[in-house]
Amino acid sequence: MNIFSYESKFSQVLLKISISCWLNTLWMVCSLPIFTIGAATTALYKVTLKVADETDSTIAKEFFKAFRDNFAQATRIWLIMLLAGILLGTDGYIVSHLRAASTGPMAVLWTLNLALIICAAIVYVIVLIYVFPLISRFENTDWAMIKNSFLIGIHFLFCTISVAAIHFAMFYAVVAIFTPLFIFGEGLCALLSSYLMLNVLRIVSGDPDEVGK
Repeated sequence: MNIFSYESKFSQVLLKISISCWLNTLWMVCSLPIFTIGAATTALYKVTLKVADETDSTIAKEFFKAFRDNFAQATRIWLIMLLAGILLGTDGYIVSHLRAASTGPMAVLWTLNLALIICAAIVYVIVLIYVFPLISRFENTDWAMIKNSFLIGIHFLFCTISVAAIHFAMFYAVVAIFTPLFIFGEGLCALLSSYLMLNVLRIVSGDPDEVGK
């Protein structure tokens, strides 16, 4: 088979890379107001999970439909996560400086506090990885979404670490290696993550054949 034919694996890979670029553009534009990042990320995963599942969909139409349908819940949860992230970052900054300036028992105390903040940050990252993909596929309360994100992340630890590694690798590549790679950005990260998450979401749904909402 000609590698440039539409059915070839090479062409399909190029197609999905181009889709990830288009999705990344939609995601960045819809994330510009900052408070809409949650809805944009939910819409992004709605599409990438369907691409990973080989489900036909119109990219832009599906993206904006998911953006509208999940806007309220995704925005509420994003604002909660944003506030939590700011508090964790501020606490970590302050405690790390206090620890560096302290000696003796106080240094031990601040070290223990810093360890607690690091543990909280790990929980935060786990929830952040799963909560918007969950919103894109299931209906539940805000608290249940957050709680289930953590429980799923702990239970499927290999998937969690892999998804975190994908996002870290993209961040490092854009910042330290080749900045124009930002054109792939979150679009490619979400697509690759969706291939890892798809079976996890099927398992937690209780139906291995479940496809989308």
